[in-house]
Amino acid sequence: MKTIYRLALGGVIAARLFFSAPLQAQIVPNGADVVSAGSVVSFEYSLTDQSGAVLDSSKGKAPMTYTQGNGQIIPGLESQLVGMKLNEEKKITVKPEDAYGPVNPQAFKEVPKDKFPQDALKVGTILMASGPQVQGLPVRVHEIRENTVIIDLNHPLAGKTLIFDVKIVDIKTPGH
Repeated sequence: MKTIYRLALGGVIAARLFFSAPLQAQIVPNGADVVSAGSVVSFEYSLTDQSGAVLDSSKGKAPMTYTQGNGQIIPGLESQLVGMKLNEEKKITVKPEDAYGPVNPQAFKEVPKDKFPQDALKVGTILMASGPQVQGLPVRVHEIRENTVIIDLNHPLAGKTLIFDVKIVDIKTPGH
């Protein structure tokens, strides 16, 4: 079981940077059995990286539900679900620029070592940072130096190509 640490950073973290490409609209005939703008869609999924390692899955959980076109899921996945039908399955590959963006070199911050619990001083440790403008921001210990720690504020999936295996299990279209 992983330990989640809390890290109070004061004013060190001003904002979390996310990069994503804008969603391009696709027009699909509106029908209760086709994913289109405004549809409330539920889908089962398995998410893997390029090596095949499973990163997340809805197996054993409720399916993911979102409203098509509202930007509630990553743009590269949302755009590829348009036009899918009820019970259709599809493998979708999403490049970093259409997911959580590339790794941002400016999202690495140096923090005094004494701000960290001693047992969190290991490369790869995930901490939950908080400050005046941020609560519950996951950060990863990237490097440990003599008196400071370099933390990575990038989303854990930044820079990764994501592969989704999806199955549409419900579509509700407004007015139907």
